[in-house]
Amino acid sequence: MQGAAQAGNKEQADNGWEAPQGSGPVHATIPLPGSKSITNRALIIAALADGPTTITGPLQARDTDLMADAITALGASLRRDRAAWTLTPGWTGETASVHVGNAGTVLRFVPPLAALAKADVRFSGDPRASERPVGQVLSGLRQLGVEIDDGGRDAVPFTVRGRGGVRGGTVTMDASDSSQFISAIMLAASRFDSGALIQHTGDRIPSAPHIAMTIAMLTAAGARIESGIDSWRVWPTTLTAGTISVEPDLSNAAPFLAAALVTGGDVTIPCWPEPSLQAAMPILEVLTEMGATTSVSSAGLRIHGTGRIRGIRADLRDISELTPVLCALAALADSPSQFTGIGHLRLHESDRLAALATEIGALGGQVTELADGLHVQPRPLRAGDEPFDSHDDHRLVMGAAVLGLAVPGMRVHNAGTVAKTFPAFTGLWQQMLEGPS
Repeated sequence: MQGAAQAGNKEQADNGWEAPQGSGPVHATIPLPGSKSITNRALIIAALADGPTTITGPLQARDTDLMADAITALGASLRRDRAAWTLTPGWTGETASVHVGNAGTVLRFVPPLAALAKADVRFSGDPRASERPVGQVLSGLRQLGVEIDDGGRDAVPFTVRGRGGVRGGTVTMDASDSSQFISAIMLAASRFDSGALIQHTGDRIPSAPHIAMTIAMLTAAGARIESGIDSWRVWPTTLTAGTISVEPDLSNAAPFLAAALVTGGDVTIPCWPEPSLQAAMPILEVLTEMGATTSVSSAGLRIHGTGRIRGIRADLRDISELTPVLCALAALADSPSQFTGIGHLRLHESDRLAALATEIGALGGQVTELADGLHVQPRPLRAGDEPFDSHDDHRLVMGAAVLGLAVPGMRVHNAGTVAKTFPAFTGLWQQMLEGPS
């Protein structure tokens, strides 16, 4: 697997990754890496716990590497084995530096943790990180008495002046750009002197199931949280995590599940979690509406496609990470689709709405940006002279791979950026198409 990934990375650096075309129905079992969202929350909770925590099945990718580096920069120690990590809490008394890369969870979740340190913590990131919103988190910390120097930018670079504690209190914020704003304060609030009352004022929160994930993981570690209508009260208490098990990443399952629809084949995902901390049911519901049949057994989730894809109208607010893959399916469907509830994707790793409209348009497709989503009109697609640009966005690579199943000769520029959450993706994608050896 590693050799295939390295070969793919070289090809990607030279001429772009050639997304392989499907030559027939796929029949594959795909083991998924651990969830990025669960792994990075587990690292934060472990850093705040009253003793060592073991994290089993963690994702090992750039985003989780960045989070691990951030936690250890603040003073924790981390022993990393292949199947499990063990984190022992600790706090540095020296000035620390955190590089967030282009990871939203690191950008938003670590500053509240840094406020509990006993030293200044400087934050920097990739160029795109400076365009990603974090101002609501910084404002929330200021409301709790934390001093932050950001030069008025509300963006990286900034410095959190840790003083060994946070008084806590009431935080009012607009989380309509990201549910991570709520989770960021919530994750650290048990360690604030008086906890925190977090109040959202604004439009409907996107990716709300991720707030439920945060609450469930904190509660399992001993936190006391009361939920109201757009408000959450976190009481001060001690966290004891012990062991945290990481589910497979269901967002990373999406392109493989989509491959069954495109090729009229079947894909099985072992260890599909039931129940799940992730938005498992909404993922399966939207794929079923587009033409899949699904079943869950002791072997995992099995999805089957007929080769026919139906266009749909869907609000993707709760599963917005799937938008590039679903947009790819919609471009190959037998009728138009419209996706809404995803305007916030303009502020993700790339402006995903503009990128999808541009790149699918370059293939001959028609994707129209809406104020809060996309309209997709299927048209015949063909690879152009220029590669499909990933826009340095891992989810765009996954969407491009799905399109490549039906578009011969399609190349993807900078497909190596998929290592952000799934380093083995291109190698596993090729193995899926080659079938059992």
